[in-house]
Amino acid sequence: MKAWKKAIGIGIAVAAVGFVILTAAAVLIVTQPWVSANSGSEQPSPVDSKRLETDTRKLAEDFVPRDWVHTENLDRAAAYIRAEFEKTGAAVQDQVYDMEGRPYRNVIARFGPDSKDPVIVGAHYDAFSELPGADDNASGVAGLIELARMLSRARLQTRVELVAFTLEEPKTRDGDGLFRSEYGGSARHVRSLQEHGVRPRIFIGLEMIGYFSDEAGSQAYPSRFLRWLYPSRGDFVAIVGRIGQGNAVRRVKAAMRGASELPVYSISAHEIIQGVDWSDHANYWKAGYAAVMITDTAPNRNRNYHTSGDTPGRLDYRRMAMVVQGVYTAVLDFARQSNRLKD
Repeated sequence: MKAWKKAIGIGIAVAAVGFVILTAAAVLIVTQPWVSANSGSEQPSPVDSKRLETDTRKLAEDFVPRDWVHTENLDRAAAYIRAEFEKTGAAVQDQVYDMEGRPYRNVIARFGPDSKDPVIVGAHYDAFSELPGADDNASGVAGLIELARMLSRARLQTRVELVAFTLEEPKTRDGDGLFRSEYGGSARHVRSLQEHGVRPRIFIGLEMIGYFSDEAGSQAYPSRFLRWLYPSRGDFVAIVGRIGQGNAVRRVKAAMRGASELPVYSISAHEIIQGVDWSDHANYWKAGYAAVMITDTAPNRNRNYHTSGDTPGRLDYRRMAMVVQGVYTAVLDFARQSNRLKD
């Protein structure tokens, strides 16, 4: 009897140890805490925060509303983005399509030699309803435009493609984002890649990159489990990746950590976690492409999300510039001829 009880006790202890090990392994896979800064990354000149603010204000103040109904403002925003891309010497193209009899367009800028495995960075320029959408997502587009300026001076060994998407936002507050439909700008872009036999090395989506806070408790999470793993202050940028694409997340994280002093955290997660697939990168996941989202965590931090309070004056352009600097460093890392992604 004593031997039987002892055996049960040993079994329980072994199970407990096993549970702890599995939990620790899961945490390591999800958060990648061991990833250090890539000291070998090319260091760009500091990003001009004033230009980021200028572009953000242009989109969020001059081209409002930018929802699916107001196609004239979407076209004005697209023309502005196209003009800024063209100033850099990029090859620029509009990808035009119709939804319900109305024309919409993605704006694409290409740098470097032609290749079937480009590095792609994207951000949507539409905004929800009749709101200014400064963080969501004029900030991401301003970052995209600044990347174009930086890439114009880079010596690239493969194609880098920047895409300003239309139709990411939902039609109604309770509806799904249009990016989940066949009419989403990112969905159209993915379909074009597939039709032309293009397989990106990585897609990097810029989704709300301008809101930061140093206040304790300013950062929320969709689950209690995540609150145990990540900071309570919204003073960092997040990289959101998919389970099974950990190498992509680690490489982006290492490059971004080496580019500036801004704290960088990451998560590799299943779409079951709320918010993980709430933007254009989800379409690249569906196609089987490596993809990550770079974000300030959207409504988990910015309480002005999808409200009239999402205005340019509430954003932190100094830290936003560090995000762009980090993304640029990651792009250069992936764009090197020998650096095809192996997961």
